[in-house]
Amino acid sequence: MRPSVPLLLGLCAVLLTPTWGRAETRYVTDEVQITLRAGDSTRYKILKMLPSGTPLEVLGVNQTTKFARVRTADGTVGFVPEDQLKSEPAARNRLAELEARLAELQQNPDAVAARFAKTQTELAELKSRYQQLERDKQRLEQDLATIRHASANVLEVTNDRERLRVQVAALTRSGADLEQENRDLKNQANQRWFLSGAGVLAGGILLGLILPRLRLGRRKSAWGSL
Repeated sequence: MRPSVPLLLGLCAVLLTPTWGRAETRYVTDEVQITLRAGDSTRYKILKMLPSGTPLEVLGVNQTTKFARVRTADGTVGFVPEDQLKSEPAARNRLAELEARLAELQQNPDAVAARFAKTQTELAELKSRYQQLERDKQRLEQDLATIRHASANVLEVTNDRERLRVQVAALTRSGADLEQENRDLKNQANQRWFLSGAGVLAGGILLGLILPRLRLGRRKSAWGSL
């Protein structure tokens, strides 16, 4: 019995279909390269290709063309699109660094424990220093309060001293005035005594002149009566 034409066509289709194998899951690589150009547009020539994660020093950004002027680690200066720059390293580089650190920690647990103990010791020392600083701060604040109080007392003493100086000056002037009045009184008393003495002396002189004449007149009167 001959096979039918449709059956033959179906067998041919099965034989001619390529074999793709079993399906599996994969991820797109992040190894991307960008162009470093001589100018701030795609018209300029390419200086080099920069792989993902290459550190670049941004020297400026053209806000019109949105190209950044950058410098590589070897000193090459060029231009790249600003939107192709990130503020953090590529995820692939960070993942590799974390994996390396994890491997180091897994291989050296004693070193990790030692580092942890050292960190704990440093933390305790920092806490102790902080407490000491707090105590020093409180002591300094108390000293400052004492100094301020002493300064207020010094100012008060200075003011009292100034008031006393003014009072002493006033009393000195008053004493000088009293001494001058005392001298004036003494001078006036001396003048009175002098004038009194002069009056007595003058009276004595007058009496000395008058009395002999009175006696002489009496004698003449007596002779006249004889």
